[in-house]
Amino acid sequence: MTQTADPAPPSGPLRPERRLVLGLQHSIAMFGATVLVPILVGLSPSVALFGAGVATLLFHLLTGGRVPIFLGSSFAFIAPTTLVVKELGPGPAAGGLIAAGAMYLLFSGLVRVFGTDRLLRVFPPVVTGPVIIVIGLGLSNVAVSQAKTNWWLALATLLAAVVASVFGRGLFRMIPILIGVVVGYVVALLTGAVDARALQAVAAAPLLGLPDFHAPTLDWRAVAIIAPVAVVTFIEHVGDVIVNGRVVGQNFLRNPGLSRTLFADGIANMSSAALGGPAATTYAENTGVLALTRVYDPAVLRIGAVFAVLFGCSPKLAAVLRSLPPGVLGGVSILLFGMIASVGIRTLAEAKIDFAHSRNLIVVSLILVLGLGGAAFPVAVGGTTLTLSGMALAAVVGIVANLVLPAQRREVDGAEEGERVLH
Repeated sequence: MTQTADPAPPSGPLRPERRLVLGLQHSIAMFGATVLVPILVGLSPSVALFGAGVATLLFHLLTGGRVPIFLGSSFAFIAPTTLVVKELGPGPAAGGLIAAGAMYLLFSGLVRVFGTDRLLRVFPPVVTGPVIIVIGLGLSNVAVSQAKTNWWLALATLLAAVVASVFGRGLFRMIPILIGVVVGYVVALLTGAVDARALQAVAAAPLLGLPDFHAPTLDWRAVAIIAPVAVVTFIEHVGDVIVNGRVVGQNFLRNPGLSRTLFADGIANMSSAALGGPAATTYAENTGVLALTRVYDPAVLRIGAVFAVLFGCSPKLAAVLRSLPPGVLGGVSILLFGMIASVGIRTLAEAKIDFAHSRNLIVVSLILVLGLGGAAFPVAVGGTTLTLSGMALAAVVGIVANLVLPAQRREVDGAEEGERVLH
């Protein structure tokens, strides 16, 4: 898979203070989604932040520090985790999530045995390009839902980020998301858009305090409900690593290798769950930050992970970020998720996919419609029903269509001639 990169960083080697600010920007980008998941499933947001930081640091350690990825709370496990927490408690839920992480280790071993090349053959640009588009645009409803709570605030935030990215110089050009969030928050404070109870929570929260960790327990009922979801998130992992590599301009499926990233993701998941947090996954928000800033230094992501740990240990800092109005988060999310979709379009353009061929049109259209249209397909695995939806469903259908559809046929003046397209 040929990849090209934009020059990075745009202003030469980064000084320590710039890395610190850029790391803070990554921690802010992941914050909203990372704390939302534990709130929905009944776990501690502070533990989730702490666990996300630890998971990210472990992932970087186990992949040799090569991959600029941040791991935050996974949305894929919301339904089964919520059920287990409600019926059995947080301890068994943590045990089930650890089992899901162990499945990643199994997948890692299978990739090591059979080789990454066989996998790469089923992920040509005609599949990966639209899957990347689905990853970005599939989150667009989240961005719009947040933004429409206060469109003027969202537009002010978005405008500040765009101006910083396009017209900024030096450090300001590299931290458009952070600038957008700061400007949006100031506007929100001046206009009274920040919830009064949230400000009271900021004032009342202590500066330091350990999260409410809890130990996992083994319950095979929880394992049966939660662990099979790893089959779906395995596909998401492959897609996210491809997206991250496309943004950075490197092939992370080959170096450090898919087997290694899967192993690292599994250990990271297990570490977060062992602390009592939700499952961790690679975050599109932070990949969007990479695409926007063109600063690909993995050390910056590790600094962001340290900030996440500090947020988990500081109820006051966490309260400040929780007080960010949805309009501010929506404004920056519009830009971040759109950047990811743009990477998918670039993938198709650089591969010179010929859309005069109906085969390519069919593969791409199936991925886009099923990935963005809200389609869901139930699959029975070991007595548990999983639901393939979103990016996972789009990727499966795209892979199958690309493998099954015959050699290209092009219609020329009413006559059809066989033609094979090299992806």
